Amino acid sequence: MNLKIVISSGKGGTGKTFVSTNTAFVLSKTYDNVRYLDCDVEAPNGHLFLKPQITKEENVTLLSPFKVDMNKCIHCGKCARACHYNAIAVVKDKVLIFNELCHACGACKVVCPVDAIIEKEKKIGTLKHGKSKNIDFHFCLLETAEGGMSPRLVKKVKEYARDGISIIDSPPGVSCPVVETVKDADLCVLVTDPTPFGINDLKLAVDMARTIGQEPVVLVNRAHYYNNDLKDYCRSADLEIIGEIPDDRGIAEVYSRGEIIAEELKQYYDIFHKLSQKIIDAAQHKKEPKKIGINIVSNHSEEADVKMDSSPERAGKKPKELVIISGKGGTGKTSLTASFAALAALDKDTVISDCDVDAADLHLVLKPEIKERGVFSGGVAVEIIQDKCTGCGRCKEECRFEAIGDKVIDGVHRFFIDPVACEGCGVCIIVCEDNAIEAKDAVNGEWFISETRLGPLSHAKLGVAQENSGRLVTLVRDKEALAAQRTARSKAIIDGAPGTGCPVISSITGSEYTLIVTEPTVSGIHDAGRILDVTKHFGIPSGIVVNKYDLNPNITEEIRTLGKKYNAEFIGVIPYDEKVTEAQLAGVSVIEYAECEASRNIKEIWHKVMGIVG
Repeated sequence: MNLKIVISSGKGGTGKTFVSTNTAFVLSKTYDNVRYLDCDVEAPNGHLFLKPQITKEENVTLLSPFKVDMNKCIHCGKCARACHYNAIAVVKDKVLIFNELCHACGACKVVCPVDAIIEKEKKIGTLKHGKSKNIDFHFCLLETAEGGMSPRLVKKVKEYARDGISIIDSPPGVSCPVVETVKDADLCVLVTDPTPFGINDLKLAVDMARTIGQEPVVLVNRAHYYNNDLKDYCRSADLEIIGEIPDDRGIAEVYSRGEIIAEELKQYYDIFHKLSQKIIDAAQHKKEPKKIGINIVSNHSEEADVKMDSSPERAGKKPKELVIISGKGGTGKTSLTASFAALAALDKDTVISDCDVDAADLHLVLKPEIKERGVFSGGVAVEIIQDKCTGCGRCKEECRFEAIGDKVIDGVHRFFIDPVACEGCGVCIIVCEDNAIEAKDAVNGEWFISETRLGPLSHAKLGVAQENSGRLVTLVRDKEALAAQRTARSKAIIDGAPGTGCPVISSITGSEYTLIVTEPTVSGIHDAGRILDVTKHFGIPSGIVVNKYDLNPNITEEIRTLGKKYNAEFIGVIPYDEKVTEAQLAGVSVIEYAECEASRNIKEIWHKVMGIVG
């Protein structure tokens, strides 16, 4: 038996690592050769629960621009024009390389007419191997501030999906690292919960999976159904719900300590045993993907008279920005952002941004009325014209994303571009001497400027299985500045991207303050440390808020201590409160919904943050 089973989700915090670790644990009691591959390279957590003994570590490196030989450089600017990631700038007598934005595609090296670009091997991550009892364990840690390298590390981890059963813990979201993880699986299990956020993000994940040729199944975690919305969606999309896990605070408490629920609580061993057998059966009988059900802007209001403009005016001075982030999704940062927006609305001096473009949820609370929208293009879509191609193979040789394949058809050597693997860097176009590669601007998503009851909102939606979410985040912040200028507002609240990669780097760069939202679990404190490394790297002042702090007060105190290590102020705590979920269901922030312990704590946190940033 050789099966690759990916556990994924449209966002973080739904329980995919919980499902992955417990499924691997239960399967290992029945099958030999069970492997756990953690492809969530920005914030891997599986090792915190399965606790493997690490037997080997290795650095992952790749060739990357290091500096420019100014004795050779003629300041032609070709390197900057060739870079689709805005990672090179030519200014006066200097050429600047922004390593945090560079995807190491090689375009600058190829296009330079005087060979002035100097490259060297750069470490992008650490690959670790070990054993958790009889489970083979492999995972990778992305280096701090190496945002564009996640798909390369995912590939390295997946090299160990060999004979036997491989349980693969996917990154959250629907962009390129997830696509790389899911694309060749025998089964993709999408973990969701029956909340508006969970359902919205499940729709994105389903479309992503079906777009790349996978027919997913759905696993419902915290299966307390407030209404029929989730089941109705699954029925209309012809999705199989393969299992349900109860909404049990006892699970959260055991999970917070880093323990395996199936090992600690017998009733859940039985649940996961039945679930794992269903998963194996579904993987052995892979189904053809059904038609995708939503379009690129389906989760935003569809105004017939919306202005379409792909190149609007740009703003001058940007507003003072407060960014709410987390080391992973699902910690409550969007709910906190919505509450802050409600509190800020009183002075009518604040604009709002949703920079979580991969799986945006803020619109579910703010209900935006779109006033302006435009198309986002983060690269090029390329195709080889076979009648022009002479089969030289230079395109394949120079592509550093392994996106070009070849085969012999009717005795002729043909080359083809895999649109899923292609990141739109344009190197193949540069090196093709036969003009055999046709290129057009790729449509990677859309941006929006909207009105809401709480003030102007800039937001966006990344297209299904698309790349360059970091550039789209930057564009959202440009539109936020534009909205602030138009409405004479001087402040901005940003719902930042989760994780530690390219989108979160684009969310926080140049901001005044970052507020990190985490939870009192072993994964929460681990991920908080990862994102604190990022904010420290960029020199951005940070504070910490612990959501659901009463799940594990001991870890809450450990997080307080962690903050001191990074000079990050401990701002406050929010209790586990059902009113927060009820507010989601009502489509408002908890501040607007109820006077409760959570809302009172959030008000205290808001006033403390305002005292710091002004």
